Amino acid sequence: MSWRTNLIPALQITKREVRDQFRDWRIIFPILGLTVFFPFLMNFTAQQALKFVEQYGATIVAERLIPFLFMIVGFFPISVSLVIALETFVGEKERSSIEPLLNTPLKDWQLYLGKLLSSTVPPLISSYLGMAVYLGGLISSGVKIPEPIILLQLVALTTVQAFVMVAAAVIVSTQTTSVRAANLLASFIVIPSALLIQGESIVVFWGDYTTLWWAILGMGVFAGLLIRVGLAHFRREELLGREIDVLNLRWGWRIFKMRFLDGAANIWKWYRSVFSTIANLKLSILVVFAMLIIAVFLGYSQAEKYQIPLNDLGISDFISRYQDVAPLLTGQGISSVFAYGWQNLRVLLISLLLGFFSFGVLGVLPSILSLGVVGYLMAILQQVNLTPWQYLLGFILPHGIFEIPAVVISTAAVLKIGAGLAKPDNQRSVSEVWLSLLADWAKVMIGVVIPLLILAAIVEVWITPRVAGILLQ
Repeated sequence: MSWRTNLIPALQITKREVRDQFRDWRIIFPILGLTVFFPFLMNFTAQQALKFVEQYGATIVAERLIPFLFMIVGFFPISVSLVIALETFVGEKERSSIEPLLNTPLKDWQLYLGKLLSSTVPPLISSYLGMAVYLGGLISSGVKIPEPIILLQLVALTTVQAFVMVAAAVIVSTQTTSVRAANLLASFIVIPSALLIQGESIVVFWGDYTTLWWAILGMGVFAGLLIRVGLAHFRREELLGREIDVLNLRWGWRIFKMRFLDGAANIWKWYRSVFSTIANLKLSILVVFAMLIIAVFLGYSQAEKYQIPLNDLGISDFISRYQDVAPLLTGQGISSVFAYGWQNLRVLLISLLLGFFSFGVLGVLPSILSLGVVGYLMAILQQVNLTPWQYLLGFILPHGIFEIPAVVISTAAVLKIGAGLAKPDNQRSVSEVWLSLLADWAKVMIGVVIPLLILAAIVEVWITPRVAGILLQ
């Protein structure tokens, strides 16, 4: 049976659900209100803002304000219509109207995909109509609209953001037992999305529209991962059998402890388990390592665009006298070792936190930024006759031979959390899978990463300055 034939039942569910939604005036009225009223309000706001800034000759602010409001018009209906996705499964369960649908011969993925698409269509229709009304108002008012490529970027960004929010809301709907709980958990969707909109707004006002393509790509990957996670862990039997959610800390600790110890009777057997866990990360390690190499080259390429006059800062004199300063730098105490080690550990903890909210996707961001800065400094320090090889061999590699592997392994473990959640597992719930993956991360951190960070800090304090001083002679 072809994939098109398998997709037909899911599309039939989508068609039925969308038709039922557009029959409900409680859904139609807010969507029409947001589609008609809100774009006119934004159009009025744009005209008044244009008149105000033109009095002071700030035309560039006016040019950036139009696409910003266009983006807000597209985002607002999606955020308000999120309740449709939140009630997809748990709402029908509370109304006892989902049992007939779950008893159909449809496969779990067909049922889930049909519900997902039906929850995405109304918000997107409302969003597209609102943006069309907003543009129509601008044209009728004689306001210059942005270039078509910018409008295309914003429409694409709105589309992928809709899929991200709806996919996350449908996952919440399948994993909760009441609409009340689903609505409370929706804050973990709306708040990060609002913060993301703020970041996108900065990009729009900055005028660097090329960056928006990267945002679209990243959001597209995240949306695909969320959809994959939902498909991997949706089981109709579990949906019908779950009556109440209980926070069972003992159960959670038992799952975590069993995975962390892995039945090891002594430290040697436990370390064998640690290295086995690292071996299972080999694909994630290769991905992270490749991304960090790319980050170095990207940082290096940005030096031509963002120049810093180092000679004005006295860096040249400092570099020329570094061999005299190096012995003083190595005189730092044990407190400096703890400070350097804690700084690196804090970055990896932030990586875990970002990965937790993004299924591992944003967990690589701190490492990418750090290596991007390394590449940037490699290029910028050439102004003071410090070659890239001198910088790498003298200032990075002495402690980097410990620090970089630690960062790569830890980041790979965070990336594995997202990949593991997206993998189908019929034997364990989402909570069990997540706790097991978190235990793997903790096992790798305690067994390998933290010792490597301690070694890196010791070398960075007492050895790196001397090596750099010798190379600069």
